Amino acid sequence: MYKAIRSRLIAMNFLEFAVWGAYLTSMGSYLVNINLAEKIGIFYAMQGIVSIFMPALIGIIADKYMQAQRVLSLCHGIAGAAMIAAGYYGMTAETVEFSTLFALYSISVAFFMPTIALSNSVAYIGLEGAGYDTVKAFPPIRVFGTIGFICSMLFVNWMTDANGVQYQLTYNQFFVSGVLGLILMAYALTLPKCPIKKEEKKQSLVEAMGLNAFSLFKNKDMAIFFIFSMLLGVSLQITNGFANPFITHFRDIPEFAATWGANNANALISLSQVSETLCILLIPFCMKRFGIKNVMLMAMFAWVLRFGLFGAGNPGSGVWMFILSCIVYGVAFDFFNVSGSLYVNLKTDKNIRSSAQGLFMLMTNGLGATIGTLSAQAIVNHYVNNAAVPSWSSAWYVFAGFALVVALLFIFLFKDPDKK
Repeated sequence: MYKAIRSRLIAMNFLEFAVWGAYLTSMGSYLVNINLAEKIGIFYAMQGIVSIFMPALIGIIADKYMQAQRVLSLCHGIAGAAMIAAGYYGMTAETVEFSTLFALYSISVAFFMPTIALSNSVAYIGLEGAGYDTVKAFPPIRVFGTIGFICSMLFVNWMTDANGVQYQLTYNQFFVSGVLGLILMAYALTLPKCPIKKEEKKQSLVEAMGLNAFSLFKNKDMAIFFIFSMLLGVSLQITNGFANPFITHFRDIPEFAATWGANNANALISLSQVSETLCILLIPFCMKRFGIKNVMLMAMFAWVLRFGLFGAGNPGSGVWMFILSCIVYGVAFDFFNVSGSLYVNLKTDKNIRSSAQGLFMLMTNGLGATIGTLSAQAIVNHYVNNAAVPSWSSAWYVFAGFALVVALLFIFLFKDPDKK
């Protein structure tokens, strides 16, 4: 029984994140190629904007009105169709207009972002229905989501069109994502049925959307933590949006034009996801050995290295800096997200624990990521797109400096709960 449900949920997780991996790290290079380099930030910020409200709204539907696996199917159907429409528009338009492409993309991500939480819910319900402990059974299944993300990244890196141009540089990445989404739309309907919750007590809209968790800001320690969550969230989408265009731009420099790294940016960046998978395994040891605050600090200083190494490296003799930057990404991403989630679980009452986790995600992937990508776009415009002498290194050093300031402030302002 377990093997059967496990295999089905592995396939769901693989497809879920393969949909995202097809464009998340490579869309920036496509936007550069269609003269929308100055709009990269708003495309990535839209993921944060819709993450502020769409998961909560879709979650209410899945909880009260429609089975979660059907909502998952519906969302992927809409998101996949919109993404294919974006690809078709990019393929047929003589000049790709920002407004049209952005509108289609926005519809897609508005319905895709809630599916991350929905797929988790479907997995939890399926495992619990089969009588298994989700804490033990789910993590090995979730790992295949990251594997799907990596496979999708590598696919658009290696696949080329009739003119020999890699999918990572063209609208074809949207077609790949959209087709995978439609496959998952059909597959989701075969997953175990998720019962609709019938609440005996009628909830207010504030409670249903988890807004009661904002009361945690009355607690000084929690307020400081959530503010730092937002500040660290600023870093989350910067390399997703700008790493591929940055590495690919070395193609225009004769010294690096023929290097493997300059011509395979997505494959190089995929090392970040490999690191992310492996670093999850280190968290239990590090949490026990160093405590929550120090693990969070490791993540913050890892962001400093992540950005600083990009600024100092190149795809030639300095490619080792890019590789090291990808390795530390696992620490940067996992150590704060997981340890931060554990801190929220430790410090909040069980009655609002789920809402508090939602607030944590809102501060990091919602507000923080939105502010971060828009700010990063302004910095890249200043140092690269609108500069007489473009300097990607200067932009990366600004990002590294920001992460360093956040880390130093965190040392002095955040109290270590392990020492209380």
